[in-house]
Amino acid sequence: MAAQLPDGFEDMESWVQEWAMSTQNLRWEKRLRSTAEELIAFYQAVQPRLEKILEHADQYEIGKLPEPSARLYSLALMVAEIAPNVELYNGAPDVPHSYEEMRFIAVHGNDPH
Repeated sequence: MAAQLPDGFEDMESWVQEWAMSTQNLRWEKRLRSTAEELIAFYQAVQPRLEKILEHADQYEIGKLPEPSARLYSLALMVAEIAPNVELYNGAPDVPHSYEEMRFIAVHGNDPH
């Protein structure tokens, strides 16, 4: 199988299929349909690599990431999507004691990255 991520990030290949969502709405939907255990496992695997991922992405102009790099960047954005849930709510996919999230769908949430 061909590499889906740039060189140096091979250890993260197993996360791509399920977690490399290219739009805000897809990331939001993935968070809401995941279990706390799934969110925590993904976060623990990818969050420690964020600095390296962002250093890699910084090599390119905005909007011009090669496809493997775009997938890697999508993993970083997914970490940003779930970080509050993992860090503040023990991995709960939704935000306890808050408004129903379906009321707040992003207008531009289907735009890539």
